[in-house]
Amino acid sequence: MRKSEATRLTILQKAFELIYEKGYQTTSVDEIIATTQVTKGAFYYHFKTKDEMGLAIINELLKPNFKNTFIDPLQNESNPLDNIYQLMYEILMKNELLKVEYGCPASNFTQEMAPWNIDFTKALNNLSGQWENAMIDSIEKGKQNGLIKKDIDAKGIAVFVMSGYWGVRNLGKLENSKSVYLVYLKQLKEFFNRIK
Repeated sequence: MRKSEATRLTILQKAFELIYEKGYQTTSVDEIIATTQVTKGAFYYHFKTKDEMGLAIINELLKPNFKNTFIDPLQNESNPLDNIYQLMYEILMKNELLKVEYGCPASNFTQEMAPWNIDFTKALNNLSGQWENAMIDSIEKGKQNGLIKKDIDAKGIAVFVMSGYWGVRNLGKLENSKSVYLVYLKQLKEFFNRIK
């Protein structure tokens, strides 16, 4: 990796850490520059604006991580509902990168930026659409393979799981505790057991 590419990546990673802890709106370019120890000129060489950097965080850091964490686990051929439940359990209870006190980075960006910036809305909608489609595809395969009842609405399940995940992340952030995650997981498991 060239020095210029390494500098750009460092800016993105450090900016992401600050934004995840403090929020996008309240994190200034000056704080990012101080944390990364690059010059203002170096920052603006790589990113014309803070929003350009924010979009790069979504597209270059969050998107690949999102694919590895939220989408790839749904690709195997076992029971999709078991896969979705296991995915939720792993993300909520075991993932070390997603901190209970800071919530979900994609959800945080959505709450802060989607109403105000169409480019953020498109990038975040792309992320959530990928996750939704991966769940729908997985559930439809499960229906075809006789693992899930034929009359189950795959899109409805996907939206239900996603909205529950983002909601429980916010509740966890409010309580600064994973205990609410356990309540969500228990209800999710019971629901899935009823529709298999």
